Amino acid sequence: MERRTWLRKLHRPLAVLGGAIFAMAAISAAAAQEPTTEEHVADLLKAVDTAWLLIAGSLVFFMQAGFAMLTGGFVRSKNTANILMKNMIDACVGGLLFWAFGYGLAYGTSSSSNGFIGLGDFFFNNYESFASWFFQYAFAAAAATIVAGSLAERLKFSAYLVYTVVISGFIYPVVVHWAWDVNGWMSAFNKDPFLASGYIDFAGSGVVHMVGGWAGVVGAALLGARLGKYGPGKQVNAIPGHNISIATLGMFILWFGWYGFNPGSTLALTGGGAALAAKVAVNTTLAACAGGVAAVLYSKILTTRYDPGLLINGILAGLVGITAPCATVDPWAAVVIGAVASFLMYLAVLGLDVIRIDDPVGAFPVHGIGGLWGVIAVGLFSSQTGLEQAGYSDPSKYGLLLGGGFEQLGAQLVGAASIIAWVVVTAFILFFGIKVTIGMRVPPEEEEKGLDLLEHGLDSYPDFGPTGPGVFSPGA
Repeated sequence: MERRTWLRKLHRPLAVLGGAIFAMAAISAAAAQEPTTEEHVADLLKAVDTAWLLIAGSLVFFMQAGFAMLTGGFVRSKNTANILMKNMIDACVGGLLFWAFGYGLAYGTSSSSNGFIGLGDFFFNNYESFASWFFQYAFAAAAATIVAGSLAERLKFSAYLVYTVVISGFIYPVVVHWAWDVNGWMSAFNKDPFLASGYIDFAGSGVVHMVGGWAGVVGAALLGARLGKYGPGKQVNAIPGHNISIATLGMFILWFGWYGFNPGSTLALTGGGAALAAKVAVNTTLAACAGGVAAVLYSKILTTRYDPGLLINGILAGLVGITAPCATVDPWAAVVIGAVASFLMYLAVLGLDVIRIDDPVGAFPVHGIGGLWGVIAVGLFSSQTGLEQAGYSDPSKYGLLLGGGFEQLGAQLVGAASIIAWVVVTAFILFFGIKVTIGMRVPPEEEEKGLDLLEHGLDSYPDFGPTGPGVFSPGA
């Protein structure tokens, strides 16, 4: 009896003690599973950088709407649906091809990868950096879309489907590998870069814009001019676009998207990326503004008119020109670069008319020539501080005009010449092959009637087009 009473008295403290031990064990187990402060911070920083890439990539993708509005406004009303459909299919084909092959050729890693081409990560095989793919896909789609403007109003849609596959899936990714992959032979990210810091192209004046611009001019040369563009002798006939309003809207959408294109190319906000992105945004803005003001002055001096179409392309040329040097130059240099890009764009417009190559929206003057100038400007205006902040390997070899010597400019010239040679040769083979097989150009009667009606079976403006009762003449 006494023993039972003693056990009952002992039971309660033992239960309390057991509960305390169990609680302590549970707390210890939870503490062991709880991430440390350092792990929390690392996860947060990774999330910030991932979000930055997704936001910047979305802005770059929205540039597809800008290209659509710009080119839609710069063509005649009878060809509006055709050029808009080409912009839409670029985004779709570009996505599939860049997933299947393009990204692997650009950045793929395997034992077979080399300085010329990447070979790995096809169809996302063992690939997990989805934010990086999304950002790079938006760039690839932009490069293919540039070409459409040069070939507008007379190219078969079937021919377009062929060339956009080859450019998105092969021609463009090879250039990306050369310039931006750590294994690329001319890349500034190569552990052993050639000439100073290697070829520097921060956001793609050469990699994106030159590829699209130079491929477009090759295609335009083989395709021939639109009916009525050139007359006897040196006669050049203006063929104005049908809607300057939507072209202006397109320009502003593109300008807005450039804040993903250039600042987003920091690829991260951590580790000094945020400060660099802010500087890039300022340089991008100043170059665009300078390009626009310069275009107004040029148009008044040279044509006695204030030309809104030239203003649009002047702004875009300034944006293209600053895309390569945006991280390595000071703001005053961005103003100079934008103004010169605008002037070179105008000279290129005149030059194309001299050699009778018809580029309806000015894609080659803006992207091909503006991009080339941007690549060269890196070697002329980059400051030592700018190269250091952007993380390039040899900031002592800075811009020639600032006293840094010729070496970085030499690297830029080699890189630009290599890109042009690659694009011109491959684009010529591509377009010539299309021309002698399925054909590039629509029949003359279809061109006169409009590609919307005969290629797609509709009028973009049915109340006023060839099938409607409106006031415009058929095919206008």
